[in-house]
Amino acid sequence: MPHDTALPGAQVRPPREGRSNGQWLVDGPAPLNPNEEFKAADNPLNVRARIESTYAREGFASIPNEDLHGRFRWWGLYTQRKQGIDGGRTGTLGPDELSDEFFMLRVRLDGGQLNLEQLRTIAGISTEFGRNTADISDRQNIQLHWIAIEDVPEIWRRLEAVGLQTTEACGDTPRVILGSPVAGVAADEIIDPTPVIREIVDTYIGDPELSNLPRKFKTAVTGHPSLDVVHEINDISLVGVVHPELGPGYDLWVGGGLSTAPRLAERLGVFVTAEQAPEVWHGVVRIFRDYGYRRLRNKARLKFLLAEWGPVKFRQVLQDEYLGYVLPEGPAAVATGGAADHVGVHTQKDGNHYVGFAPTVGRMSGTALTELADAVAAAGSDRVRLTPHQKVLVLDVPPDRVRALCDRVETIGLTATPGAFRRNTMACTGIEFCKLAFVDAKDTATAAIETLDRNLGELDLAVPITLNVNGCPNSCARIQTADIGLKGQIAKSADGGDEFAFQVHLGGGLASVDRDDAGLGRTLRGLKVTAEEMPTYVERVVRRFASESDDGESFAHWVHRADEEALR
Repeated sequence: MPHDTALPGAQVRPPREGRSNGQWLVDGPAPLNPNEEFKAADNPLNVRARIESTYAREGFASIPNEDLHGRFRWWGLYTQRKQGIDGGRTGTLGPDELSDEFFMLRVRLDGGQLNLEQLRTIAGISTEFGRNTADISDRQNIQLHWIAIEDVPEIWRRLEAVGLQTTEACGDTPRVILGSPVAGVAADEIIDPTPVIREIVDTYIGDPELSNLPRKFKTAVTGHPSLDVVHEINDISLVGVVHPELGPGYDLWVGGGLSTAPRLAERLGVFVTAEQAPEVWHGVVRIFRDYGYRRLRNKARLKFLLAEWGPVKFRQVLQDEYLGYVLPEGPAAVATGGAADHVGVHTQKDGNHYVGFAPTVGRMSGTALTELADAVAAAGSDRVRLTPHQKVLVLDVPPDRVRALCDRVETIGLTATPGAFRRNTMACTGIEFCKLAFVDAKDTATAAIETLDRNLGELDLAVPITLNVNGCPNSCARIQTADIGLKGQIAKSADGGDEFAFQVHLGGGLASVDRDDAGLGRTLRGLKVTAEEMPTYVERVVRRFASESDDGESFAHWVHRADEEALR
């Protein structure tokens, strides 16, 4: 019988027995839906040659649908939302009707690592080709908008000349690898994950053998005790631990993911050495390729396979069929290392400092990135990191240059001392550019941050409250794992018209030094909060928490014991 090992609150269920799920090593490789058909017909990586030789020369109208809405994703390209289409039409129009003749381009930044030459290159592409757009995503990428197909080959040339790429930034592929943004510099680091990330990227990204997965495959690797890569919601995570006999290495987690069927990852209970880590990663991604469900797109993530197999069987298959050796039992990763967003000034192991800055919900611009590069250079550094929390870190800052750096970047919208809501609010792209969105996310969140930091600044909360705002149900901004998660919907106003609204999720959270109650949020059924009402609603709930919670109690713990009326 399938064994559903989902954590409490998860909504994942294994498939029904007795029917084909499109598992290659069980059912054979015959395609079972249009997505599988276009991948089988031509490896999506091959589309790059057509972009360079044909589409960039002949223009947008020359692109066939299977490339435009399918294979382009393998090179980081999505058509962006046509301007002026309101959220009420998101669910009724097809991709051709929703799509503009411009693209979002995702620049892949494994581990969030950038040097100044790379930062300046992205900034220049933004200002020259992307109408000065540049958003930091919660996957440590930078996303540009308004990209024309005619400019893509030149953009690739510039990126690749400085060691950057868009290869498999999207699509049914191994996506960008989240890495600790303080890798190699943090004084309390357990193990530096940089060599593991580099070997995986250099060996496997762009490998045609791994370019047709059932769905996207997300990876996270950290050696920092703050557990700073949201490891519970990735398909595979390697989390730094110290084995009592074998020394520093990694705790292996698999099967996490959010979207409309959220599930937290589970430990396999094994210890992985740094030398084994790339091979173990390769084994897990091949399990997904060979045994992952391909019949239905909404059941195709690795979390569904884990829900059926359970961690014991998954570990056995990994060892027996893909590694050929037994992994030793290992200790569990435990958060002990401060805030995972790394905002503020921190001392490195070499005596210099790394400084974490908060933009507003990840929104930047090419101009701001250029000015950031100038400020970093003036501070004597050549290294910038992006975080899974939409933050920016500058490494290697001498102690006597920290204050000047902080003062200078304040002028471009970055601060090392943000208010609680500016620091702890994330937002997805939203209706401004995303074809899936129903509501505005970035601007709504930005306006709410200003109001909430002003009105709630006097509260002395022992544990910060996270606010995540998403424009649709797909949870790009991780709404189920926030203290307050808002999912964009269309609601009916009093006069019967459409209006922006959010469904409310409360009490989610991932592991950190301040909490041991990581889990998925509580959905308040039937509660819809309009965009205009949102700041007032958040303020009301936070004040209720502040007045009713016990000393040291987390928001999540309070939410899960509170009467529902107190949460409305």
